[in-house]
Amino acid sequence: MSIVFESDDEISDIASAFQDEHEFGIPVDDKQDNPIDSNSAFAIVVGISLTILIFFTISVIILWAWAVVDDITLGGPPQALLTWEDEFKEITGIENVADLDGTGVRLCIVDSGIDLAHPDLINLQLSGWYDAINDRAEPYDDEGHGTAMAGIIVADGGLSGVASGVELLIAKAIDSTGTGSDDGIAGSVDWCVAQEADIISLSLGGGQGFGSGIFTTDTLEESVENAIEEGVFVIAAAGNDGEDDDGDVSSPGSVENVICVGGITRTGNLWSGSSVGDNNGRFWPNPILPRNNPDKKPEIVAPGHEVPILFREGSDSWWGWSSGTSASTAWISGTLALLLEEHPELQREGDLGGVSAIEDVKQLISETSQMKEGQNSHDDHYGYGILRVDLLIDSLADNSTTTSFADGIESSRDPSTIIHYYSVESERRMTARVAPESSTKPIV
Repeated sequence: MSIVFESDDEISDIASAFQDEHEFGIPVDDKQDNPIDSNSAFAIVVGISLTILIFFTISVIILWAWAVVDDITLGGPPQALLTWEDEFKEITGIENVADLDGTGVRLCIVDSGIDLAHPDLINLQLSGWYDAINDRAEPYDDEGHGTAMAGIIVADGGLSGVASGVELLIAKAIDSTGTGSDDGIAGSVDWCVAQEADIISLSLGGGQGFGSGIFTTDTLEESVENAIEEGVFVIAAAGNDGEDDDGDVSSPGSVENVICVGGITRTGNLWSGSSVGDNNGRFWPNPILPRNNPDKKPEIVAPGHEVPILFREGSDSWWGWSSGTSASTAWISGTLALLLEEHPELQREGDLGGVSAIEDVKQLISETSQMKEGQNSHDDHYGYGILRVDLLIDSLADNSTTTSFADGIESSRDPSTIIHYYSVESERRMTARVAPESSTKPIV
């Protein structure tokens, strides 16, 4: 211990104390405190603490200013959304084909547009843009549904799309109120075809044209049929009226060679809002013929409940979730892009491309999709099951591209590929909303 002496008097006092100890046995107190040293130490601690606090505050301000100036998003989607995304990829087999991302496949989304300012889309380069609503030259989304659907396919950041490598075309046919006309949507489908799309994704639906399934007078259905004749895969929503069903899937999902998609939950159960298909035919009020395999509606089911999506700029968050067969449609559109990447001969301009390739793929889907417990044939709600892209691709592994694609399709299901899930628990075409429910706050 060191003692600092401040004066001669202090030195004298210490000397006297030692003399008293020597003569009278009075001990010297050697634990003297130095009040000046204690005060100095306290001041140093306070100074260091204040310095750290000021440094931390300045750092936060600098980070905030940097993010604002450079348009950088700090943070990311809640962990729950990432978990849900992984669960959906697992039950649809996407995690088993992680080396595929849709590269070389042209995919066209007809919806409300796209918000390229989203941090998960900031590096996206569109292959084409068409605005049937306002004829603007630059991409935008004044409703939000299109951005949500595009994110399911091509998100690359906080969320990861199912086919982020596709060449993406966007046609805006839905306005800021979530509505669009048959002519506008039909014209957008025609534009997708002219832009050499391999897949057209239609997360929308409405009433069927008169005589649909026999003949049609509906402009959109005619455009869709023309696209299919050109060898374009058309994916469309079954509809969201499952809890108040009108008896059949929406149009254009009702068109024969369209792949119509219903919705499921993360456990593989049917989502309660998913529309039912009428496959027995009817005479009134709108006559349709009975449907046959592999064209019974809906053909398949896919993620449709609490599906992680992107929100456009101006929302409470960049990320959230949505329930509806719109999301199911986008999921399948991206999933089929993985198949077409693995088998480019099936693309529109491929050696085996064309309407026959579409028919053959639909047949194969009916043979390899994952049915629910107790199911062994098409179900009017569940379709042929969950589309498992890994099983779909595996079934073609030994199929030669020099022979008919149909030669690789088995005439009946291989029981070893059937994995059942156990139960745990009037849309109009002009309403392409993120409906019936959506949120930026996951429920966990």
